[in-house]
Amino acid sequence: MSHFAFTLIIISAVMHALWNLLVKRSRHKTVFIWWMFVASGGLYTLVILLLSEPFLWPDAHTVRMVSLGAICFVLYHLFNGRAYRGGDLSVVYPLCQTSMIYVPIWGVVLLGERLSFPGVCGILLVIFGTYSIQLQRLSLVEMVRPFRNLKSPSVRDALTAGFIYSIGSVAEKSGVRNYSPLYFTYFLVLIMLFLMSFNIFRPKYRTLIGAELREHWGLILCSGPIMMASFLTFRYGLNLSPVSYAVPVRQISIVIGVLIGILFLKESFGRIRFVSALFIMAGVVLIRYG
Repeated sequence: MSHFAFTLIIISAVMHALWNLLVKRSRHKTVFIWWMFVASGGLYTLVILLLSEPFLWPDAHTVRMVSLGAICFVLYHLFNGRAYRGGDLSVVYPLCQTSMIYVPIWGVVLLGERLSFPGVCGILLVIFGTYSIQLQRLSLVEMVRPFRNLKSPSVRDALTAGFIYSIGSVAEKSGVRNYSPLYFTYFLVLIMLFLMSFNIFRPKYRTLIGAELREHWGLILCSGPIMMASFLTFRYGLNLSPVSYAVPVRQISIVIGVLIGILFLKESFGRIRFVSALFIMAGVVLIRYG
């Protein structure tokens, strides 16, 4: 992975952790995320109007990829939310991270990517660290615990979320290969906003839209540039590196999120989190220099 691509993805990871911090500080999370996409989409439109980069309509392949990516990421949030409503964090979170098992496979099989031995070792370290960071202890019994009850709806939803996310990541990589990451990301945000609006305008959320804006308009305004920076830097980095490397490297956002939680939210930093964070950082270093 080149230094420039690595830097872009690290910036994306920092921005990703920051907008997740904004979500934590909001009251109605689902409504706030929708407002974030409204703010980001509006800012994208303004930036595109001011830029001199020529606009080219996407071809049929790009349209399919951006649509598939948007649908996958909306479904990922849907299944992820369903899993958390019915399951424990220590079970659901690791299973949602199984997307990183599939992404390198899709990258090699579908996109013809080639991975170095140090790169593969780095991916495995990131997968292990990301999977284990919310477990109760590091042991074989604990590692397989989330898979024990495959009949549980929350377990199935979490596994489905991980699988769907991996498909969306590969669709993105395929889409930005021969099309501007700027416009690909713009269409992705607009389609995701359109799909999310079907949920937000249901009676359950409709009355909360104005209330969330009045209470957290400052956070919503801040979220626009943060989300835009997160999305854009990742897709430009994705255009310059294998998706098999880009997705694991972005998991450094978990470590950043943990640090934000400790420094600003006064969360505890247990031994499991510390060891898992070390695995993630070691994996990211191997990917970068391997």
